[in-house]
Amino acid sequence: MSEAAANLVRQALRDRGDTFARQENELRQLYARLHEDLVEAVRLARASADQPVLVKALKALALIKRDAGHAQESLALYEESVAICRDIGDPLPLAHALRHVGDLHLSAGRPALAEPCFDEALALYRADDATAPLDLANAIRPYALLKEELGLAAEARALWRETRSLYAQVGIDVGVEECDAHLAALAARSDDA
Repeated sequence: MSEAAANLVRQALRDRGDTFARQENELRQLYARLHEDLVEAVRLARASADQPVLVKALKALALIKRDAGHAQESLALYEESVAICRDIGDPLPLAHALRHVGDLHLSAGRPALAEPCFDEALALYRADDATAPLDLANAIRPYALLKEELGLAAEARALWRETRSLYAQVGIDVGVEECDAHLAALAARSDDA
C-alpha cells in the first residue's frame, strides 16, 4: 500500500516537473514568435514612414525585450520612441514612453536619470484631459517608489495616496494593496524616527 502511495508521489512530481518544463518551453517559443513579429512590425512601419505605428511597434518590442531580461535593448527602443513622439508632437504616447524609460533607469539604480523622465511624463499626463486614470496611476507609482528610495517620505506618501485613489477608482485591487503596504511602511518608519 505504501509502495503504491510512493509511486503516485513520484509520478505526480515527475508530471509536475514535466509541466513546468513544457510551460517554460512554450513561453520561450511564444516570446520568440512575438519578437519576430514585432521586429517585422518595426521594419514595416519604418518602410512606410508611419511614425505613430512605429512608436507602437517600438514600445511593444521594448516590452518584450524587457520581459526577456534585455533591459538595455529595451531602453534603447523606448528612447527611440521618445524621440519620435517629440518629433510628431504626440504627448500621451510620449508620456508613456518616458515613464518606461524612467522605470528602466530606476530598476538599474539610476534615480538621477529616472526622475526627470517621471517629472515630464507626469506633467504631460496631468496636462491632457484624455489621460486615463490607470495611465496616471501607473506613472505616479514609480515616482512614489523613487521618492521613497530617496528618503523623501512626505513626497512619497502624497504620491502613494494619489496612486491609491486612482487604482481604487478603476478597481485595481492589487494596486490599492501595494499602495497601502507602502503607506504603512512609511508610517512605521516615521513612527520609528
